[in-house]
Amino acid sequence: MIIKSDEIARRLSNPDPSDPLIITPRPSLERLAASGTGSVDLRLGTWIVSLRQSRISILDVSNSSDSPGEGRLTRQYYVPFGGKFILHPKYFDLGVTLEWIRLPKDLAGYVIGKSSWGRRGLVIATAVGVHPGFAGCLTLEISNLGEIPVAIKPGMQICQLFLHDVHSESPAVSKSVFVGQRKPRLGIVKADPVAEALMKSYQ
Repeated sequence: MIIKSDEIARRLSNPDPSDPLIITPRPSLERLAASGTGSVDLRLGTWIVSLRQSRISILDVSNSSDSPGEGRLTRQYYVPFGGKFILHPKYFDLGVTLEWIRLPKDLAGYVIGKSSWGRRGLVIATAVGVHPGFAGCLTLEISNLGEIPVAIKPGMQICQLFLHDVHSESPAVSKSVFVGQRKPRLGIVKADPVAEALMKSYQ
């Protein structure tokens, strides 16, 4: 069940000392409680990662030994408050939320772009799942699907976080490689044992 904004505000104002929900910088709890929505808005942070235009003819992540490293594939930008980053049509970049988030064991979430930006061509390309126990800033996968460049600025509301109940007695320990991150990064793509066995069977 999705948690409504008034319940999110209540949990932020009176956190469980042993397993709190934390969003910092904390949104205006009065406005959040009165909004009547099922989400909390999140802002764009100051770090942007772009994929480099390179001489690589194809990116094959199935072979990790041949796959180029993140430093060769990406370029990192720091955009100060008051500055802007121009996202050109058909380009894809990684951003990060300004907010640092911690989820307790009984909550999970997902992130989607705001429709007001989506109608202008700026979308969060893939919904970001947030697991119970996650702590850190959220990486945002941002694409400009429109026909004109879009200026994005640190501090602007760019996406929304939906939270829902998780029913489990086991402790929440998120095993995501992105836990604790404050900058966007590509991460590593690995084939699982079943995929590896299937690929080998047809060689």
